[in-house]
Amino acid sequence: MDRTAELTTVAKDVVDTNLYMTLGTADESGTPWVSPVYYVASDTYGEFYWASKTDTAHSRNLAVRSGLSIVIFDSRVPVYQGRAVFLKAVGEELSGDDLTAGIEVYNGPSASRGVPPLDREDVEGAAIYRLYRATVSEHFTLDPAGHDLRVPVTF
Repeated sequence: MDRTAELTTVAKDVVDTNLYMTLGTADESGTPWVSPVYYVASDTYGEFYWASKTDTAHSRNLAVRSGLSIVIFDSRVPVYQGRAVFLKAVGEELSGDDLTAGIEVYNGPSASRGVPPLDREDVEGAAIYRLYRATVSEHFTLDPAGHDLRVPVTF
């Protein structure tokens, strides 16, 4: 197996075995904010879904700046043996058919993870939560054996 394929396998494992990702957003003046959120990835690893309150800093930031960065990391590995995935993405609050499809993806692993499934009324109308999607444009991972800290990977 070549190194890129190896790193892609590691990156998929990091995404598949973690429950939380850290979102990096910025407000209208560019002030950064990071937030950990529970997530579900699509089968292609091209979209990541999470539910958040509309009044959180990251939700307010996404309403004015859709660009975001994401990191998912394994905090259990030894120091200097990092296992992490870095993502560049565009985030959005879902509605309409996108919300229906997003709820289906989000609920996919809920039973096996012990997470209550979402219903539409949980994330629209008077509800305080909304469902969000990050559409990924670039994936990177760490190469602890190499000199490149972030290596592009394709899922």
